Amino acid sequence: MSDDRYTVISADCHAGADLLDYRPYLEKRYHDDFDAWAATYVNPYEDLLADTADRNWNSERRLAELEADGIVAEVVFPNTIPPFFPSSSLMAPPPTGEEFTLRWAGLRAHNRWLAEFCQAAPGRRAGVFQILLGDVEEAAREVRRAAGAGLKGGLMLPGTPPGSGLPELYSSAYDPLWAVCAELDVPVNHHAGSASPPLGDEPAARAVFMVETTWFSHRALWHLIFGGAFRRHPGLRLVLTEQGSGWIPGVLDMLDYYHGRLVTAAERAATAESRFGAGLAAGMGEGPSRVWREHCFVGASFMRPHEVPLRARIGVDKIMWGSDYPHDEGTYPYSREGLRFAYAGVPREEVAAMLGRNAARVYGFDLGLLDPIAAKAGPTVAELAEPLAEPPVDATSPVFARGASVRVW
Repeated sequence: MSDDRYTVISADCHAGADLLDYRPYLEKRYHDDFDAWAATYVNPYEDLLADTADRNWNSERRLAELEADGIVAEVVFPNTIPPFFPSSSLMAPPPTGEEFTLRWAGLRAHNRWLAEFCQAAPGRRAGVFQILLGDVEEAAREVRRAAGAGLKGGLMLPGTPPGSGLPELYSSAYDPLWAVCAELDVPVNHHAGSASPPLGDEPAARAVFMVETTWFSHRALWHLIFGGAFRRHPGLRLVLTEQGSGWIPGVLDMLDYYHGRLVTAAERAATAESRFGAGLAAGMGEGPSRVWREHCFVGASFMRPHEVPLRARIGVDKIMWGSDYPHDEGTYPYSREGLRFAYAGVPREEVAAMLGRNAARVYGFDLGLLDPIAAKAGPTVAELAEPLAEPPVDATSPVFARGASVRVW
């Protein structure tokens, strides 16, 4: 942060290669399989076929558009479709046994591409690499390889939706994965959309998905807490991204309640509740709110005005704003307006923390490199202090949506 401008790091952006451009990043033994798959694949996403699709992979365009929007660095989650996937890897169901090997090859290709993409803008991109959970030891090896390749955004943790056949995230089966992330100081990111079960394509199913998808993503928090992952691996850090943030205080209160109630019940004579709390205290260690304070963060994409008054309960040092570029629900090209809408009237130091300093700390960005860029491109302190009377008429981000405060998670 300069004297009069904020250094803005978006903790939630998305990128990926154009479909055919993944081929050089695949091991050669998969090229024939890729050619056969790509020859018949039909991309289901209009935004990946439009003239603006190259925002996902055009490095110079991204830098220019993000700077014009006041953003000088980004955490880069996946977006386009990696080889051998039926859809975006965020939304694809877990692979079957027959699909597993090819899907792994596709994710490794994306991770290699992403490392080069981040190298094209040194210090300004923290790439989030991908794994599968069906082979935990192989996932741990990919963490070492991807971290060694310079992908500073950390691991994108897939979900384990009902029916996936995978162990739940509270299972100690994932300890080798948590161990290597803690050892290498690799953030574990869990992004909305990657944990919902398949619901079909009826209108009701699509509506139910929208209502439930963030709740399914939140489950990673209480699974890892109650499963004791943070007790066994004290260096483990979890980031929950694009899931909102206003739900966090209430959920932590609920988790503390259940933790206290079950631990207490387990210490008493045999009752129905005592069975549910047996071994919980020894297994998970500290209570949920304490775990949140010591290990967890939120990628608060396009943080909404009704969430901002909860910032002290969430932890100002835990919140990392994100623009969700290049998605149409993101704030581009009205990030300045979105920031004014949410943060006008908030103390300057708190805004600086939520817009960039926290992300710099979690993902290892060098503010010495970024602050001079922000001195020219970042939004001014005076600008963001000015309340926004009316949203831009063509803005599509939910940050400007009326009635958003009714959401409970």
